[in-house]
Amino acid sequence: MSKRLYVGNLPFTYTSQELESLFSKIGEVLSAKIILDRENGRSKGFAFVEMASDELGARAISTLHDKEIGGRLMKVTAANPKPDKPAGTGHRFGGQRQGGFSRGGKGPFSKE
Repeated sequence: MSKRLYVGNLPFTYTSQELESLFSKIGEVLSAKIILDRENGRSKGFAFVEMASDELGARAISTLHDKEIGGRLMKVTAANPKPDKPAGTGHRFGGQRQGGFSRGGKGPFSKE
């Protein structure tokens, strides 16, 4: 079973390749991704790394947590699982029509 890690307080110039190289010294890395700002494409200063096993993840935490990288103390912890989205989310207006009127109902412009 793989172990997903949160890596925080990274230098903003750090790349995913550098991150993968650092963690691969511990063991097999399945993925390493620096999170980028959507607007300007720059690093947000944190990342997620997936190690090949729980044991490698624990070793990475104990070895790399509070290690200085580029003048900053890197934070490495187990990542929280992604929250499940409730049904019906992801719609622009929460699944409701804008304006508050439904089809076929009485409204200010209905002909009756």
